[in-house]
Amino acid sequence: MFVSKLPPKPDFDTLAAAAPASADRRTFVLALIGNLICSWSNNESLFIYVLMILLRTDEASAAVVFATLNTTRARLDLIQRMAKIRITDKVLAKELTTVAERFGESTKVRNELNHCMFIYDASGAITHTQSMRLMETRSSLRFGEMKALDEGRLRDMLKTTNEMTKINRDIWDLLPRLEAHVCGDPTPRRQSA
Repeated sequence: MFVSKLPPKPDFDTLAAAAPASADRRTFVLALIGNLICSWSNNESLFIYVLMILLRTDEASAAVVFATLNTTRARLDLIQRMAKIRITDKVLAKELTTVAERFGESTKVRNELNHCMFIYDASGAITHTQSMRLMETRSSLRFGEMKALDEGRLRDMLKTTNEMTKINRDIWDLLPRLEAHVCGDPTPRRQSA
């Protein structure tokens, strides 16, 4: 006899009736996820200007190169490789590497939230996420780690969003110094936020 392995279909009428009671928390969680993803996207887009400087090209050309690379990792790898060619100032090179590494760490959180299924309880509250990644070990292959969306995880998401704000400011501060170094302007200007 065939037994379905599908999860049970949610009772959407019951969820819809219960949802107003959990609306405030759900709105908070969704706003936190939205802020995190928006901050991440703004930061990734700033790397177009880093690439523009390192490639010694215009914004449109840098955007074409950026968009042609289909992963964040590939974009950061190109930036790191170009930096090895173009940046001779070890302190400046280290600053760029550090900000790229910090961005890479925030990317893990963004990917986790952007590529998951959100699990709701009977009251309509988001309680867990289930990763859409395969988890492979030497002896097994599993689908999707499930993680609670509890207060500790929400604090971690807020911390990551705050870190992305700092990364954004750091990239903006780095851009004019990077441009001055690569393009030869002897008097780099500090830009305010």
